[in-house]
Amino acid sequence: MKKSIITLLLMGLLVGCSNEDYDSLNHDDVKPETVQPEFLITAAISSYVSRMHSTNVNYNIFRLVAQYWNETTYTEETNYDLETRNINQQLWNELYMRVLYDLDDARKILEADMLISDMEKKNQLAIIDLLQVQAWQTLVDTFGNIPYTEALAGLQNTTPKYDDAQTIYDDLIKRAIKATDALDDLENDFAMNDIIYHGDLSKWKKFGATLQLKLGLQLADVNPTLAQSTINNALTIGVISSQADNFTLNYTGTEPYTNPLWLDLVKSGRADFVAANTVVDYMNTLNDPRRAKYFRQNLGEGIYMGGVYGNATSYGAHTQISRTLLSPSYPGTLLDYTEVQFMLAEIAARGITSTASVEALYESAIRASFEFWGNTPEEADAYLAQPEVNYSTAAGTWQEKIALQYWIALYNKGFDAWTVYRRLDAPLLNIAAQSGKPVPHRYTYPVRERNLNSTNNSQASTAIGGDTQATKIFWDKN
Repeated sequence: MKKSIITLLLMGLLVGCSNEDYDSLNHDDVKPETVQPEFLITAAISSYVSRMHSTNVNYNIFRLVAQYWNETTYTEETNYDLETRNINQQLWNELYMRVLYDLDDARKILEADMLISDMEKKNQLAIIDLLQVQAWQTLVDTFGNIPYTEALAGLQNTTPKYDDAQTIYDDLIKRAIKATDALDDLENDFAMNDIIYHGDLSKWKKFGATLQLKLGLQLADVNPTLAQSTINNALTIGVISSQADNFTLNYTGTEPYTNPLWLDLVKSGRADFVAANTVVDYMNTLNDPRRAKYFRQNLGEGIYMGGVYGNATSYGAHTQISRTLLSPSYPGTLLDYTEVQFMLAEIAARGITSTASVEALYESAIRASFEFWGNTPEEADAYLAQPEVNYSTAAGTWQEKIALQYWIALYNKGFDAWTVYRRLDAPLLNIAAQSGKPVPHRYTYPVRERNLNSTNNSQASTAIGGDTQATKIFWDKN
């Protein structure tokens, strides 16, 4: 009798359930089946900015490769050992798995969404494509030939072929142009979830044009015709034109939304890095007032001494990293007005096109850097008045003049500084003290790729001229 009563009660409950009630039993509120695309885009942006700004040597050593910082204890990275800690593997994984895959998933969800307007969908898909172009360029500029057309297939293709780096670049330019042109800044979207431009599509359009500018400039020595057309198209659309247009992720300062440098060095209590003698020596020679922004004056007011690059360096006896950079809320900036002004100066010096004279753009770029770091216009005036800095009197070729100031200004953007060094072969950087190795021209392929995608990886290695750090990326022709 008791069993019969229980059965009847259960039947009554089930009969009272609608189809919607049944369906709800199949859903997990903690782990939803469908993720909103804007969440995936936010995650991809956060992962990308964090990876490019982190200083954890398991993930990012670009400040070391560019010789801004030196190590105090462990010196493998400043001696260009990429494989002891799988540094190349970590970057490869992060950009493919946590940036490109997330963006690709967001794209697929959006394409299948029948509830949003065509205009909103078009804008969102364009932003996704621009973000993917940015990540793809980073991978190509780091490794050379990479999986591209067969990538992001998951278990459907675990051994994708490697595509030619220059061919990838050609396609990235087409994608950047198409996506930028597709953006309609009259239609507002991502306003509540856009962690970069907060729904301002006019700024996303400038970002897209600036990506074109950057892609085009990289091709200047290998495909001047495509370089010029790409650059001219970017300038016609309108590139980043002030600090307000910078591609910047502002951190709240509260975990987990914190500056990765604070996480790597302050919260973890590590004293792994000091200033490298490479950057300090250049800045000391030029009496550069940005030193007080880049570094602490822990040795006394106005005293800066970097550690010999590649040697273990005493933390207390050498210049330390600015506390400003280690603030939990210090923002992460990946593309900015300063960089654009230097690109324009280089473009003018190459004779590709010019919005002003080389000298005027060079000065504008330096002033933009001073503004970004919080230095005064008067400090910029005094700095530019020095014969060693003034464009008309500074020593060297146009490449050497622009590259030195460009490299100094890119402090805290190690990847871009490394790229400028490779493209312009300046400024002169040090040989790693212990290994005797020069600055790498590329990262070697991850060991995992060599083992699990060996046939395609071997073909790619042969195609680029050998899987070594000395092999140059296709655009590195000087």
